[in-house]
Amino acid sequence: MKMTGAQMAVEALALEGVRCVFGIPGGAVLPLYDALREAPFSHILVRHEQAAAHAADGYARASGEPGVCICTSGPGFTNILTGLATAHFDSVPMVAITGQVATALLGTDAFQEADTFGDSLSHVKHCFLVRSPDDIPSVIRSAFEIAASGRPGPVVVELPVDIQRSGGEYIRPERVLFARHRARNEENGSRMAKAARLLETAERPVILAGGGVIAGGAAQQLLRLAERLQSPVATTLMGKGAFPESHALSLGMAGMHGTPAANLALSEADVILGVGTRFSDRTTGKAAEFAKNAAVIHIDIDDAEIDKIVRCAVPLVGEAGAILAGLAETLTERETSEWAAATQKMKGDYPLADPDETDFLPSAIFGTLQQRLGNHWTAAVDVGQHQMWAALFWKAHYPRTFLTTGGLGTMGYALPAAMGASLAHGKTPVLCFAGDGGFMMNVQELETCARYQIPVKIFILNNDSLGMVRQLQDFYCNGRYFAVNPSSTCHFPTIARGFGVHARTCSALDELDDALDNLLHTPGPGLLDCRIPKEELVLPMVPAGAALKDFVYRVKERV
Repeated sequence: MKMTGAQMAVEALALEGVRCVFGIPGGAVLPLYDALREAPFSHILVRHEQAAAHAADGYARASGEPGVCICTSGPGFTNILTGLATAHFDSVPMVAITGQVATALLGTDAFQEADTFGDSLSHVKHCFLVRSPDDIPSVIRSAFEIAASGRPGPVVVELPVDIQRSGGEYIRPERVLFARHRARNEENGSRMAKAARLLETAERPVILAGGGVIAGGAAQQLLRLAERLQSPVATTLMGKGAFPESHALSLGMAGMHGTPAANLALSEADVILGVGTRFSDRTTGKAAEFAKNAAVIHIDIDDAEIDKIVRCAVPLVGEAGAILAGLAETLTERETSEWAAATQKMKGDYPLADPDETDFLPSAIFGTLQQRLGNHWTAAVDVGQHQMWAALFWKAHYPRTFLTTGGLGTMGYALPAAMGASLAHGKTPVLCFAGDGGFMMNVQELETCARYQIPVKIFILNNDSLGMVRQLQDFYCNGRYFAVNPSSTCHFPTIARGFGVHARTCSALDELDDALDNLLHTPGPGLLDCRIPKEELVLPMVPAGAALKDFVYRVKERV
């Protein structure tokens, strides 16, 4: 079939089952955008390339399918780079198609030329520079294979503009060019037996579930193993939703702002089963103090993570679901567990919030929202204090329903990610939790939501402050605040209405029910500006350099 390179790219995307792409046109992708007019999938025109990448990221996290974004060369590509790095840190499958100057101009500092391959090298799984239109079918198929296989991640396909214009014959590869990764670990058999013995004889086992449980579709296997073992389960930030947080065995999130129960249980455990977690610094606290008295079993698809931060007694490299299922089959079922009861007492000893709170505080706001909305909503969460409040007080019960940036911590993520998540499920309403600082970083996507009537329901926890940095200055700079209290004249409802989005302000708990009714019953996007106290802190908090057990709980302490 004779086609231009641009038509080949569109055909290849369609054959991969792509349903939606996000992007902005430009000179170096002009032929591609001309071909997109006939595409069988939709194109969402965003207002900034970074938002295109975050929207593709949200689409991927919500659906489990690779998200796709498109940008032009030069600044178009450099604008998506933060989104690529965000996805790479969190192992999110994405394919980014970027334009490039004509092949004869490569390396000449031509107008809007950027070194796409060199600039992206440390932020993606792979980057292809297409040199012939005949290569496009195999390159795009390979890009999707690489993005989704093994440990997922973003892949870049660089299409020079002359290659897009050139003609050729479309021949779809008959074979898989990059066989899906299968972790090679011939010793897993004997190691599984050792892991099973450790778990069966453990008196204080704890499971630490990370984002790999969700990426690997292993939530059901995790639940079965935890119940069979009667082991409490803590999650990382990226693992929220891997284990239902309403379950009696759930300890909630562990780490710097983790629950006391999760952090104490990990500190007192004699066996820790880490699944799909890279034991990041935000999860372990002082690494030398983490699991000092515990044997660690580490399950991960990526053998590069084994022993990288925490030394493990038993490494199990491979698909989380298969390994968890194998362990569950091997283990004898426990009927009761004194240890599980002890961790339940920890939760009672260190409640996260006052259930009778009537002030307009984050704990009460999230409690009211959860009571009203139930457990099936998907939430995209930005970065800052509100992110940690959401991680503590918004309970995730299902995989792929709590979307946030963990590794890179990218402010401005939530709004475009919520757009992508909504479109991944046929414009299902999605929640967006943001702070006033991060929300301003991609505020322009309100217009995209309005134009396409994407039903993103936005809650801004507005303390008129860059709250997380302000909190750190409170703890580590003796309250010497600088560049964190903007005293902004910004009025979010006015801005939102200017973009065509329904919006209002809420500043008291007794106003929230009516505001929620209004927001949820209004079609399309909506925004609620929640004015909260500037002085409110995210607690618990493990101070920098401290062990998990040495958290600040209620009373603010200088460090």
